[in-house]
Amino acid sequence: MAGNSSRKGAIRKSSKRPQAGSGGQVRRGLEGKGPTPKAADRPYHKTHKAEEYKKREAKRAGGGSGGKRRTSDAEWIAGRNSVLEALREKVPITSVYVADNTERDTRLREVFRLAAENGVGLMEVSRTELDKLTDKAVHQGIAARIPPYEYADPNDLLEAAALAAEEPLIVMLDSITDPRNLGAIIRSSAGFGAHGVVIPERRAASMTASAWKTSAGAAARCPVAQTVNLNRQIKAYQDAGCFVIGLAADGDLTLPELVADADLVNGPLVLVIGSEGDGLARLVAENCDRLLSIPMAGVLESLNAGVAASVALYAVAEARARR
Repeated sequence: MAGNSSRKGAIRKSSKRPQAGSGGQVRRGLEGKGPTPKAADRPYHKTHKAEEYKKREAKRAGGGSGGKRRTSDAEWIAGRNSVLEALREKVPITSVYVADNTERDTRLREVFRLAAENGVGLMEVSRTELDKLTDKAVHQGIAARIPPYEYADPNDLLEAAALAAEEPLIVMLDSITDPRNLGAIIRSSAGFGAHGVVIPERRAASMTASAWKTSAGAAARCPVAQTVNLNRQIKAYQDAGCFVIGLAADGDLTLPELVADADLVNGPLVLVIGSEGDGLARLVAENCDRLLSIPMAGVLESLNAGVAASVALYAVAEARARR
């Protein structure tokens, strides 16, 4: 009869009598294993994997506060004119990607020619894949990939001057946000003998494709360094013996006075350029040894940051050349 406990096979027989309590035969399995490890300590947890990836990237890029550091990712230049201009200006392109069945016009043929001359690889991909690579930018069937920029350490610029047996000439930028201004200042810095450019890590233009193009290839010759704290780096340069001068419309030192002072212009010098709209930040201006103004004719109050940097660097370079 169903449910009858006396029916043969209704109760599973065991050679051992069951023990009372929850422990039973698996008491050892119920013992505590200690506190749960942190997520970063668990090899298969995503947090642990993310930390390991960061460590590998830091090691590959130079790591720590010294050495070179890379930008977080590569960048894409999309469009026929943009890619062609980048190749003409010697932007360090690693590969050019062309979509299937893209119409070959004169611009595209010149891209192919320049890529071949400069040893840049050509990759043919589907239009869908190119859309994904460029995040659906208007690429006109062609895009170029540039590698992450390798930033120098600010102290490397002093070492470069020492190796060249020259007095340091360094340009620092306070919150320059236009990458074209950054590129123009790098170009002027390279042209007038500066040993490098220092930019803040945050709230400032970085070495994008636009900055590379505007520098006209000078970014390959003039190192660009990043610093976490501009004011702290100014004090570090002062401790190293540099005289720090900030460009300001109301400066107490004029450019002719600077170039006339042989001891000042020929010694270790740092020029600090303010942002396009607001100029130097208050604390940055206070930390400078002197504030420099460029005399202007007429009612024009100030110059564009890139132009002001070029004028000041030219004057310093000419004064040093006459010593």
